[in-house]
Amino acid sequence: MKKIISSPVAISVCLIIAAAVLRLLTNYFHIWNFTPITAMALFCGATIRDKKFAFIIPLIAIVLTDAIIGFYQGIFVTYFALLLITLFGFLLQNRIRFLPVLLGSLGTSVIFYLVTNFALVYPTTLYPHTMQGILDSYVAAIPFFKNAIVGDLIFSALLFGSYAVLRRKALTPARSV
Repeated sequence: MKKIISSPVAISVCLIIAAAVLRLLTNYFHIWNFTPITAMALFCGATIRDKKFAFIIPLIAIVLTDAIIGFYQGIFVTYFALLLITLFGFLLQNRIRFLPVLLGSLGTSVIFYLVTNFALVYPTTLYPHTMQGILDSYVAAIPFFKNAIVGDLIFSALLFGSYAVLRRKALTPARSV
């Protein structure tokens, strides 16, 4: 039993479940784009070696939390952005240190911002289908982007920091006194 609980995969899954619960809590406080979901996708790509599960686990977490929070227009664009972020997380495999995680976290914010706001041009009523419409979409999203950066940094620090501590504690043999 101890081997299952202390495995890196079990640690990752537990932290992902915690991130999904945190998404529900942050949604309750209505702080737009301050959510652990992109940090969770980055974390999955960085820590889960089985690529299939690295993609599936964050998607399951967001679909389940969306089922509770409510589905919304543009949901598939959000899911696509999370898949890209998970893929981006593969760059962090075997590089889970402060600077790569910091840069990866900032990268997730940029990926999510660029992908989701570009997609806002497509609904005909929101922005015109022009270069100016795309620029307007990006400019209007800057306040949300600031929240995303802060959230991604905080939640990445929590996920990756907890992972490092738990791995060290759970996978290091106990010393005899």
